[in-house]
Amino acid sequence: MAVAPATTSIASLEDTARTLRRYILRMIAAANSGHPGGSLSAVEIVTALYFGGILHEDPANPEWPDRDRFILSKGHGAPVLYAALAERGYFPVDELKTLRQVNSRLQGHPVQGLLPGVEASTGSLGQGLSIGIGHALAGRLDGKGFRTYVLLGDGECQEGQVWEAAMAAGNYELDTLTAIVDYNGFQLDGPVNAIQSLEPFALKFSSFKWNVIEIDGHDLRAVLDAFHRAQAHHGQPTCIIAHTVKGKGVTFMENNNEFHGKAPNAEQLEVALAQLSE
Repeated sequence: MAVAPATTSIASLEDTARTLRRYILRMIAAANSGHPGGSLSAVEIVTALYFGGILHEDPANPEWPDRDRFILSKGHGAPVLYAALAERGYFPVDELKTLRQVNSRLQGHPVQGLLPGVEASTGSLGQGLSIGIGHALAGRLDGKGFRTYVLLGDGECQEGQVWEAAMAAGNYELDTLTAIVDYNGFQLDGPVNAIQSLEPFALKFSSFKWNVIEIDGHDLRAVLDAFHRAQAHHGQPTCIIAHTVKGKGVTFMENNNEFHGKAPNAEQLEVALAQLSE
């Protein structure tokens, strides 16, 4: 069974996370378009999945039927997915610079069938968890043991479809399904709590029959531990609420919602890359 290269070295995973952040910034700057804030906040989550031995997958065989599935429901965070897929070898790293170009395989939101490793076309928020339930139910019906992971944004969880999906997953006891919420506290128009508060968030998922784990989403040890706990939990789907910082890793982007969907200019890119090289 293929699996991402597991490492016991947190330092190595932290190096990978910095590499992914540099990729994200360079590709968004090259496109002069994209969403750096919410891509940077999810880096440790995606690093743990693809490089921490969590996802069973094979870049040489992206359609392997027994692979684990990762669905990026917050499709505007596509740069973090593309960065991880390139670093894992699904496609050449040099192709990252084609982000958002006409005829590029790296569109502004993931497109299934266009780029290897992309499991779902997302970008219309609120749909990814439903897609993940479809994968999990199909795996159960086919007698497969693969797991399905869905990454949602916090603002996205204001969508009604998320809660319809949450209710269904709990009722079906889909213990091969793990939802991760990138809870960075911001959405396009401002702070999540000021626009439509999600709280009490953990209690809501618990009431829908989910196993809930809350973590610091930038602590790789905590992220890995949460995934291992989800794998070991039976009879319920798991929701990992990952508290994160929007724009994490770049001081002038952190908690600065101006960079929700704004590319850094050349000077800002230079400063950001210098910070990520320290």
